[in-house]
This record gives sequence, C-alpha cells and structure tokens, in this order.
Amino acid sequence: MTFAEKVIAFNISLQFSLKLPENIGIMNPFAENPDALKTASAFYHKFYNDEHPRTLILGINPGRFGAGITGIPFTDTKRLTENCELELPGVSTYELSSVFVYEVIIAYGGVKAFYNDFYISSVCPLGFVIKDEKGREKNYNYYDSKALQEIAMPFILKTIKDQIAMGIDTSVCYCLGTGKNYKFLHALNEEMRFFKKIVPLEHPRYIMQYKSKQKEGYVEKYITLLKLH
Repeated sequence: MTFAEKVIAFNISLQFSLKLPENIGIMNPFAENPDALKTASAFYHKFYNDEHPRTLILGINPGRFGAGITGIPFTDTKRLTENCELELPGVSTYELSSVFVYEVIIAYGGVKAFYNDFYISSVCPLGFVIKDEKGREKNYNYYDSKALQEIAMPFILKTIKDQIAMGIDTSVCYCLGTGKNYKFLHALNEEMRFFKKIVPLEHPRYIMQYKSKQKEGYVEKYITLLKLH
C-alpha cells in the first residue's frame, strides 16, 4: 500500500465511540460529509502516492474551520483551492492557523516539497466542540478538561500507533503548541517512547492571534527547525 492508501484507510476507520462529558460533541468530517472523505482522499493521492516515510507534525485536534471540515489538517477550503488545487463542494471556510501553515509550506518550497517530507496530524485526530449558554458551538481541546483527556487517552494512543505504522520516521516529531499540547505529548512520549525526541513549535493560532507582527520571524523559525529533520 502507498502512504496515501494507508492514510485514507486510517481516516475511514476513525471512530470515537466513548461517552463524552456533557455538552461536548465530536467532529468527524469523514462520517458527516462524504465529500470531505472524497476530497481528502484526492489530497492524499495527489501528495502521498508513494511508499517513502514522512516526519510527523502533531497539532492539538482539528478545528471547526480547518480539518474539522476538510479532513486535511490545517487546511481550510481557501488554502485547499488556492494551494492544493482541490475543492470541497458547497463549503467555504477560513482558518487563521491554515493561513500561517501555508506560509510555512510555501517558504519550505511549496506543497509538493513539504508534503513529500512531512505528514501533519493531531495528538487527537478528531476534534471536539462544546456548546455555550446560547447553544453555539466552539472549538474544544482534548486537554481542556481532565475528564475529556482521560476519556480520549485510549483513542489518542491507538491513533498515534496506527499513524506511526503508516511509515513515519520516528527520529523526531514536531509538536504544534509549546504549552499544554507539548507538555502532554512530551510526557506521553517519555512513557511510550514513540519518538526519539519531540520538538515544540509555537502554535499557528497563537502566532496569528497574538504575535502577528512577528509572523515572518516565526516562519523562519519553523523552516530552520523543520529542515533539521
């Protein structure tokens, strides 16, 4: 099987059947929208149709306007169309994190060069939402409550193992998020020894929301560290 075929099989297999805490829901674009699976599959066939290993980059969990819709980590529909030349019919999304990640991808050498070397996923590859007092859904991270983190742990362990088995180079894993995501992943790796080392990078959302004036410096930092792999 090619790397693409393994990722597509992994995406199809994703299920979160454990009982979630009250007011928290799961996002699974592959189960909710047949077009998301079709488009994501086209993406992986386009950029991963080979058998050589990739270095893993792990975010937190998919958001409502990126992978929670497209099924492709840190890729909203605008980046999907403009950079990957693919479309998700009937949907239009914009995600701040996706803007930054694709600036890094372009600086690295473009989509073909970047995806030839890296595979992006998340510590928890399905996303969560929580309803506020007015019933509106907001993104929710796996570490935002101890109860959810404990519930999600078996799913997190299984999916990391499954993705490593696709053909991941385990010499290094890049972690998007230098705070709670890195703390969790580092502790997990100390116990499980998935990777020889974990390299933390500031989360794209944090950079775009709080450090946008220093964005070019962060792009350079990403490129410098990614090229060390």
